Amino acid sequence: MFSGIRLFRAVAVAAALGLLASATPASAANFLEKNFWLSGPNYHGDLPSCENSWALGEIQRKFSSKEGRFWNSSLSITDFERVKETAYSPWANQTIPRRFCSAVALVSDGVRRPIHYSIAEDLGEIGAIWGVEWCVVGLDRNWAYNPACRVAKP
Repeated sequence: MFSGIRLFRAVAVAAALGLLASATPASAANFLEKNFWLSGPNYHGDLPSCENSWALGEIQRKFSSKEGRFWNSSLSITDFERVKETAYSPWANQTIPRRFCSAVALVSDGVRRPIHYSIAEDLGEIGAIWGVEWCVVGLDRNWAYNPACRVAKP
């Protein structure tokens, strides 16, 4: 039987050997992986418009949820004004297609605030639907898109 110290040493040696064994250099994809499993992105670029009710509804729902869960606030977005597209896939080819939009959000506290959002292909639920990322200027409390939601723009 092992004593406590001997058992600890045996576990430590086994863990070190396991780490060394898993630290093998990455190798290139083999023939089968290249031809069948790593086919690359198959984007269509078919994104909803900035005024799409699904996208705006997602923003409203997620905004209310975030405010209530994390900031103990009852703020919600009641409506959108001056919705416009600011860019469509402004980056290199073969990147995830995104439509960048800006609007003015009417927030339940009576203040109109600028909002910047993007609709991206395959970034929603398990990569099966569009994804929406957004930032309301002045209400980015965790500074995810700081300063003043600049990171949410193209």
